[in-house]
Amino acid sequence: MSNQNFNDYINSLCLGLRDYSALDPALFQKYHVNRGLRRPDGTGVVAGITKVCNVHGYMLNEGEIEPIPGELIYRGYEITDLVRAVEKENRFGYEETAYLLLFGTLPTADQLAEFRQYISRSRELPEGFVLDMIAKAPSNNIMNKLARSVLALYSYDDDCEVRSLENEVRIAISMIARLPVIMSAAYQVKRNHFDGESLVMHPLRPEESNAETILSLLRLDRKYTPEEAHLLDICMMLHAEHGGGNNSAFTCRVLTSSGTDPYAAYSAAIGALKGFRHGGANIKVVEQLDNFKQTIKNPEDDGQVADHIRKVLRREEGDGCGLIYGMGHAVYTLSDPRAVLLKEKALELAEGTEYESDFRLLQTIERLTPALVAEKSAHAAAKNICANVDLYSGLVYRMLGIPADLLTPMFAVSRIAGWAAHRIEEVLTGGRIIRPAYKSIAKRVAYVPISERT
Repeated sequence: MSNQNFNDYINSLCLGLRDYSALDPALFQKYHVNRGLRRPDGTGVVAGITKVCNVHGYMLNEGEIEPIPGELIYRGYEITDLVRAVEKENRFGYEETAYLLLFGTLPTADQLAEFRQYISRSRELPEGFVLDMIAKAPSNNIMNKLARSVLALYSYDDDCEVRSLENEVRIAISMIARLPVIMSAAYQVKRNHFDGESLVMHPLRPEESNAETILSLLRLDRKYTPEEAHLLDICMMLHAEHGGGNNSAFTCRVLTSSGTDPYAAYSAAIGALKGFRHGGANIKVVEQLDNFKQTIKNPEDDGQVADHIRKVLRREEGDGCGLIYGMGHAVYTLSDPRAVLLKEKALELAEGTEYESDFRLLQTIERLTPALVAEKSAHAAAKNICANVDLYSGLVYRMLGIPADLLTPMFAVSRIAGWAAHRIEEVLTGGRIIRPAYKSIAKRVAYVPISERT
């Protein structure tokens, strides 16, 4: 069968697919189904409890949502307090954040030093892994390569199926250590294979933090400033965790509840994070920013920016999804604390540089979008919409020289700490497979012999 005939065949198979597979949205309301596990008022259906993290964005006042400034709390500690502390002391905080998420308490200086040392010793990938699992099968998408590589590590681990808390912690720390190395290697192979660039692989430096390791492995000259490394470290702290209800953490917990191994659960979480409605939104924000810059004659003119936002919402501009990426969140209403911190950092980095106009355009999008979304529909008008972490993270990464290919992978190498904490919590206290109910609306039909089918 020729390619054309094959394509025609696939097209013919799809002709009636919508009639048989698509569901009328009105049916969800008819059967009281909370689509996306969200109630009609936007609040989430409670599917579990956790000690790991609290994402707080509204109060329920006599049954009605009351918007409040957003809070992100890791094991009882406000993320803003954690970030401000490492800024004040001019040190790296991601490893400390990972320790807090995994073990529930802040480490002492000696405990943190020992934990950092263990992470450093765990970074080395198995012999031949980069060649066999990454270089021999290059991927244009680093997220898919991360997911595949995590699954592949199962085959290199003699204790991959050992069911013990100690083994879970060992694998979790190895994931925190190795994901930045896998990401960097996958990107260098991608540059070589798809972009025609020289293949450069640097040896690991055991004294470097996770943030320093990433910059060191990505940059051809290995040079970075302390300020750059500390800013990347803060980005990783902000992305390390976001509650058990976010799509990728929930995915990790669902797989864990089935009794599968850690590598399968973490690989699935990476796959979930890749989606443009989740972690993949940060690359969409950068693409959206470039689209605005190319299309709008004067980005300093609020009217022109507003007109373009309206076109995006009407699916006449952008990628056709009708979304302003970086705006709106399932929980946060007045503010996303991660966005507040990243906006502050973006301004510090952008002032007086070529990126200052980009920052101002993002500010304008943030300021104008809520009213324009409300203008579009009565349902949207009832919701408070604020900037989320993705609005400014892409610009910060761009200013740090992190390639666009790595915006979502950077999210993954940071979030692995949160996924691991949720997996361990599920292993220890879940005890039952997560299996929600689905209502079937398919009608029974009589069997038709093959000779009578038309």
